Amino acid sequence: MQKKSIALIFGGISSERDVSLNSGKQVFDALDKNKYDIATYDPKTDIPRLVNDADGIDCALIILHGPYGEDGTVQGLLDLLDIPYQGAGVLGSAVAMNKLLSKGLYEQAGLTVPPYAVVRRGEPVDVDTIVTRLGLPLVVKPVETGSSVGMSIVRTDASLEAAVGKAFGFGATVMIEAHISGTEITCGVLGNDDLEALPLIEIIPGDNHEFFDYDAKYQPGATREVCPAPLSAELTRKAQACAIAAHRALYCQGYSRTDMILKDNEFFILETNTIPGMTATSLYPQSAEAAGFSFGGLLDRLIELGMDARRRQTTRG
Repeated sequence: MQKKSIALIFGGISSERDVSLNSGKQVFDALDKNKYDIATYDPKTDIPRLVNDADGIDCALIILHGPYGEDGTVQGLLDLLDIPYQGAGVLGSAVAMNKLLSKGLYEQAGLTVPPYAVVRRGEPVDVDTIVTRLGLPLVVKPVETGSSVGMSIVRTDASLEAAVGKAFGFGATVMIEAHISGTEITCGVLGNDDLEALPLIEIIPGDNHEFFDYDAKYQPGATREVCPAPLSAELTRKAQACAIAAHRALYCQGYSRTDMILKDNEFFILETNTIPGMTATSLYPQSAEAAGFSFGGLLDRLIELGMDARRRQTTRG
């Protein structure tokens, strides 16, 4: 069998570069070298080489997180170069990266989201109105980052403006959400047309972490993750249906992972990741393993889905 030529794209220029580098290295190690010839590309330095090599690439694996990788920019470049790739295209990537736009589409799809307000750079922060409407505590986050970068939990009126200022360090629009206290659940989805919801994971940050923040996500031992999550069959089905509905609402493709909070038997949708963390112990690969996929087998499947999606596209002349 002739090997496929794979472009493994990782690193990049976002605030999540270090996470991407770690994921990319583990993906490289897990890829079957008997099936694939793998070339690595870091968008920080290697875009010209990627363009030059395009004709010889069968498929790309995009292992980038945050802006300039998960937001449709690299996907658009690969479309122009006619290189298949795993996951969502330009539209789904851009939509899912924008938490404000995502919330509107979740609501249109009948999904429940935490109540929220939006503040844009240059606008005053009306603390009294926001707290009166949403209550305390509050979750403050940039609209277009991942990995909880720039996010804060606000428990007093006096700390809201500082939290908003921190979030403005990562973008011009900030979302302020009512804090939903409950069980944090994440659910992966796999497939193009025929979607499979993977086993649920319950996320339990350690005592040193107020929420599932950047350190809790990536520091070994900082968070306990239970897969499959110990929910009833009815609640499991409901959460999986929410994840599939979110995937479809945001025009995702190939795979995604949706985070949600369970409170009083209701799931509040937080956000959808179109390029979830991809180390061997990351949430999505853990869930896929519970569904019967090895890490290497999951990567095989993502490559197959990416190539299948490109074959069915009819937009090129």
